[in-house]
Amino acid sequence: MGKVSQMERKVTKFGNSLGITMTDALKEIGLEQGDAVQIEVNPGSGEIVIKKANKVSLPDGISADFFENLSEVLSEYDQTLKGLKDR
Repeated sequence: MGKVSQMERKVTKFGNSLGITMTDALKEIGLEQGDAVQIEVNPGSGEIVIKKANKVSLPDGISADFFENLSEVLSEYDQTLKGLKDR
């Protein structure tokens, strides 16, 4: 496991939002502007964990709208599919 960095920042107002600046921390994990992240919030411990999102490439022959269409079908036929599962 690598070196763990610690830093202290103040919460600041950015427009109508609250935020913190942490450019150096984001660079340490290889994040750049426009990258996706996963955020885990644990209110009980007061922790927020930010992780670099895994980029997944689609297999050959699968278009980007395939998952959108699949999601629509699953939503539309959710109860039917659950009924088939229980048979």
